[in-house]
Amino acid sequence: MGRSVRVKRVYEPASAEDGYRVLVDRVWPRGLSKGAVAVDEWLPDVAPSTELRRWFGHDPSRWEEFNRRYHGELVAAREEVEALLERATRHAPEETTLTLVYSARDTEHNQAVSLKAFLERRPG
Repeated sequence: MGRSVRVKRVYEPASAEDGYRVLVDRVWPRGLSKGAVAVDEWLPDVAPSTELRRWFGHDPSRWEEFNRRYHGELVAAREEVEALLERATRHAPEETTLTLVYSARDTEHNQAVSLKAFLERRPG
């Protein structure tokens, strides 16, 4: 992909090293106003479907199957994923950072971690 992809909780402070920050939650994070969230963009359409999110319920025993299903959704949402990458590149053309911002408590089993793995496996 030519750029570094990071993940970060929405409740952590933004930093210059974050580069282009994209909120990848389907629903707005609880307890935060839109003005309080430092993101360049909110993309609910690249987040897992409501059905998949509810099925997963952040249960680590369902992580592998969640990844398989979510990556299938991302393949189907190819236009949105490509548009995200294009906007991030236009915003910061050099090899900079794309930070996927999420609100889940679990820092290892969430859609941002899964999306990062999906993006890093993409050719080109």
